[in-house]
Amino acid sequence: MTTTEYATYIAGLPRVLVGAAALFRDAEGRVLVVEPNYREGWTLPGGTVESDGGETPRQAARRETAEEIGLDVGLGPLLTVDWSHGPERPPIVAYVYDGGVLTEERFTEIRLQEEELLSWKLIGREEVLAHLPGSLGLRVLAALDVLEAGGGPVELENGHPAGG
Repeated sequence: MTTTEYATYIAGLPRVLVGAAALFRDAEGRVLVVEPNYREGWTLPGGTVESDGGETPRQAARRETAEEIGLDVGLGPLLTVDWSHGPERPPIVAYVYDGGVLTEERFTEIRLQEEELLSWKLIGREEVLAHLPGSLGLRVLAALDVLEAGGGPVELENGHPAGG
């Protein structure tokens, strides 16, 4: 196969988007969520993996967190990976990493990226589905379950445990 033929082959393969986020909590177990200005609702700090430049999901979660909320935090283990279908876009593979429990002092250091975010707040587990609809809310609940149980990462499909 020539270089041109290989490039044509690669260009014709199916596409998938990749996102990565960090799950930060306070001492009470509440989850840090951010409010983007480019769409309705709330989300976790994170964003698209710049894979064309060689970025990994873990690197993207850390970079996006530093850009969006001004905290450069080393991330803990992978909590969930979710294959999520959506209307009018390719599927997204979404990684959620443990951002850890932040002290009150760290929360005062948050500086929002004004080009993308309006605000941030902490929400309890019982508020997750109301603030993070669809597969994202289910993904966060699954990540909290992993933290509580002390297990390894959970594979999800559209926020639900993947079947075997």
